[in-house]
Amino acid sequence: MLAEGSLPEPWVRRPDPAPAAVPAPSADPELLERLLRERLPDAVGATGEEIAAAEARLGVTLSDELKALYRVARVDWRDDFEAADRVGDAVGCELGGLDDLYAIDAARRHLGWVHGARRAVSTAPDAAVQGLAGSPGWICFGSNGGDEFAVDLTPGPGGHYGQVILVDHEQSLGAELVADSLTDFVLGRMREERGGRRGNTLPAVAKVGSGFLQTIETAAHHALEVLSIGDRDGAPFSLAPLAGLPRLRTITASPAPWPIPWRSPASPDWSSWNSACGSGASSWTPERSRAP
Repeated sequence: MLAEGSLPEPWVRRPDPAPAAVPAPSADPELLERLLRERLPDAVGATGEEIAAAEARLGVTLSDELKALYRVARVDWRDDFEAADRVGDAVGCELGGLDDLYAIDAARRHLGWVHGARRAVSTAPDAAVQGLAGSPGWICFGSNGGDEFAVDLTPGPGGHYGQVILVDHEQSLGAELVADSLTDFVLGRMREERGGRRGNTLPAVAKVGSGFLQTIETAAHHALEVLSIGDRDGAPFSLAPLAGLPRLRTITASPAPWPIPWRSPASPDWSSWNSACGSGASSWTPERSRAP
């Protein structure tokens, strides 16, 4: 039974710690502040107390570059639209106010269990951005009218502290690196090669059946989280190789077009999994659903 308000595992995944992450060589808070003051000579910035209050509200320490930006222009679209437009032009996006800063909420990007239960978080060893749905360290400061720009305080193994990422409103996992630093972003020095949006690759997600892997044994990796079983000619698939896999949480089986919650009545071990079987629990015999 699906508990009200529950989310699939990828949407509750927390970021991996990045204690060794450092700002990019291009990060230059002094240059950034000087440049913005030249572009916005009449702007009114935030005080140190106001910036500290924003940090307390968010529960994070803002990057030095983000502090420098708001020391120049605190921005409030509700008070002066023209001034906010000028600030946006100077920064390179629709800039949100200091009081409007927020962390990207993973739950808000969840598109439903039909797709969510079959997704997996994947971050390559050299990825600049962690393949998450959200992070308390993804601090949204602006937008392009639809997608969100955030300063990334929890970068991937190949990223930099304080890099700028784009969170696509049409995607539910991951984000795209657009600039190594906020200084680069304001100067228009964007990354030519972008990436880090989605994973869902072996061994975490596997498909078995016609056109994919031929046996469940091939998919039965200790890191397997999601298994989709398709049609094939011949003998039925055996689920025995899946027993004991520590991370397996979702199984879908054709021909049903979506996963439905399933618990095996034959095995306490299997019933503890957050599993889904598209063909329905009534079609599973004890021999098929029992863990060996």
